[in-house]
Amino acid sequence: MAGTDIALDLGTSYVKIFLDGKGIVLSEPAVVSVNVETDRVVAIGREAYDMVGRTSDRIQVCHPLSGGVISHFDLAKYLVDTYLRKINASRVIMPRVVVSVPCEITEVERRAVVNAISATGVRKVCLIEEPVAAAMGAGLEISRPHGSFVVDVGGGTTDMAVISLNRVAIARSIRVAGDAFDDAIVRYVRKKCNLIIGSRMAEDCKIAIGCVFPRQSVLTYRVKGRNAMTGLPQWADITSDEILEALVDSAMQIVRAVQDILEKTPPELMGDIFSDGMYLTGGSVKLYGLDRLIAKKTKLEVHVADDPQNCVARGAGMAIRYIDTVEGEDSGQINPLSAVY
Repeated sequence: MAGTDIALDLGTSYVKIFLDGKGIVLSEPAVVSVNVETDRVVAIGREAYDMVGRTSDRIQVCHPLSGGVISHFDLAKYLVDTYLRKINASRVIMPRVVVSVPCEITEVERRAVVNAISATGVRKVCLIEEPVAAAMGAGLEISRPHGSFVVDVGGGTTDMAVISLNRVAIARSIRVAGDAFDDAIVRYVRKKCNLIIGSRMAEDCKIAIGCVFPRQSVLTYRVKGRNAMTGLPQWADITSDEILEALVDSAMQIVRAVQDILEKTPPELMGDIFSDGMYLTGGSVKLYGLDRLIAKKTKLEVHVADDPQNCVARGAGMAIRYIDTVEGEDSGQINPLSAVY
């Protein structure tokens, strides 16, 4: 175990850890609950996620990662350190770590990720852009001079890129993804039913009947919350057609971003994409009809990767073998890792 290299997928919703030689060994919600009076951590991961919307004023549930980047440095550092200890990462010979980051984060956001992970004691931090990791995890051959188009729809961001020779040719990142879909459901139910529901209820509704393309048969889900006028408990039955109405605007933002990046793609790469189609990864691509909506609007063949929510973590794990050559690049092959610290 000593010195085993690690890959980290620091997602807005989940933190996943890939161990070299073992695969994904940890997948936990990126949630921390804190006692605001003592400023001490009460719970992390699934235990903290169960507290969302169900705590007293003394307990605050935080998401240290927002929109794919670190929003609370100390809690993010605590989260990463705790998870590394949980998998018994060696403290004698510290591991090297490959971390996935959104493709359009600023240098300040990039440095925050590196500092949070370096503070846990790792000896080297390498960064890989999420679309590149997603493409590798989806099984695409990206080392050739051939264009591959990957759209990764996660919890906080949707990252998309045209990749060739292990590097991003053109990329776009928008903060419209799973969380935006949840917020859209909350707003719709408030407007339509005069009912205030929490993000957990909205997420459950999205998973149960959510869609961005008409279903063959209409499904119904009962949401429970508080009446906005009386403050009393109330429930309402929501149909999948109503959820379609709530989610289609957010889905179209993703579609327009895809269309925008296609317009800017060089012609030769566009020819490759036309032949191969595009690949969808990320947990939010499971939303019913998203692939069909994108296919209809772009006139391209759309493939959903196997086990899409773990593609980035798997791809970052596959990139571990490039750590030794990331600085010299003596082999003549272009390295998929974007930076080393």
